[in-house]
Amino acid sequence: MKTKYATSPIAGEATPHVDAATFESRTYAKVVRRLIPFLMLCYLGAYLDRVNVGFAKLQMLNDLHFSETIYGLGAGIFFLGYFIFEVPSNVILHKVGAKKWLARIMLTWAVISASFALVSTPTQFYVLRFLLGVAEAGFAPGVILYMTYWFPSERRAKALSMFFMAIPLAGIVGGPLSGYILHAFHGTAGMAGWKWLFLIEALPSLVLGVAILLYLDNGIRSAKWLTDAEKALLEHNIEGDNAQKHVHLSIRAFLADRRLWLMAAIYFCVVLGQYGLTFWLPTIIRKSGVADPLWVGIFTALPYLCAIVALPLIGASADRRRERRLHLAVPMLVSAAGFATLPLLGGVEASLLCLCVAAAGILASSSQFWALPTALLGGMSAAAGIAAVNCVANLAGFFSPAIVGWLNDLTGKSTAGLLFISATVVVGALLVFLVPARSVNR
Repeated sequence: MKTKYATSPIAGEATPHVDAATFESRTYAKVVRRLIPFLMLCYLGAYLDRVNVGFAKLQMLNDLHFSETIYGLGAGIFFLGYFIFEVPSNVILHKVGAKKWLARIMLTWAVISASFALVSTPTQFYVLRFLLGVAEAGFAPGVILYMTYWFPSERRAKALSMFFMAIPLAGIVGGPLSGYILHAFHGTAGMAGWKWLFLIEALPSLVLGVAILLYLDNGIRSAKWLTDAEKALLEHNIEGDNAQKHVHLSIRAFLADRRLWLMAAIYFCVVLGQYGLTFWLPTIIRKSGVADPLWVGIFTALPYLCAIVALPLIGASADRRRERRLHLAVPMLVSAAGFATLPLLGGVEASLLCLCVAAAGILASSSQFWALPTALLGGMSAAAGIAAVNCVANLAGFFSPAIVGWLNDLTGKSTAGLLFISATVVVGALLVFLVPARSVNR
């Protein structure tokens, strides 16, 4: 039996595979296996360091005599530093390479995250949260940009869904881990459990920052684990994909692009819902009737388990159907329903059900959103565009905990804050339909 060959579209090299489609599928499967699990692990560390303050809150507020408003402002001020440095960070990554820049980001934030164990005043809390945002700025948008170096538009939604599974994984791993640290380490060596929490959970990011330098490649051409034929195929597909995208000719034209501002507005609503969940989830569960920090941590894993099932299913469906808008808007509306229903029900079981619905919807939305702007932009325009959209939208990370914390202090209950989150997510879902379907459904 004769072996059929797939011809590389650039190099013209014969490759012993059954056919061209099989060769392409196997090549992308190889890329996924090499990149996605490692990047997920890095983002898991990043997200854990960003939101573990929600667990520290269970002990820290009483120890330091902080109000809900102080906590909400401190949790949100992270995103001011993120906002200021995000676009420059992504542009630098595009110029110097992902390996060095992503490693720098992880190592810096690991040190700052561990420093929270020394906090004793609101000012120190605010300063360190701001510096953590500065240190981490560019990691998530940098990885999203990095994905555009490897995956064309028609394959990117599934890849991004897999990458963003790190967020629910952080909840699944981080919730029980954080609860255990608060429960088991409190008082060890004379330190409070929340201080041990910051110290211990900074270690994975420190190790992964070094690992990036040894493992990650800056792009297709430098990947020694790919054959010449595989590199040629991947580069050909990326070049063809970029040829269909709009490239801005000036900064003025870039800023005047209404599509980018629409994308930023949509993602602002998604992010507000996402951090409304992550920063307040432990508090909501405790108020539903769970007192032990260990069980609070265990129960917080359940909503993220639901999300980790939803993300790959929705991402695969979006790529298979070549449909982007409904796969973003519907999960947003589902999430809004979960947030709105939560204050109407009582008890642990009902609260967990609503939280599972809210988490599955909002975290699926977070990954599906990025199929929109990455389908429109390429090259340096993508580097700046992705960062700009993420930068503006992540201001919601400041407003979400700050407003919800203020509303909680004002009303003495969480109802107003949850309804505010739900309404904002609904507005974002409606804005999705202002994006022309023909420009993103590919």
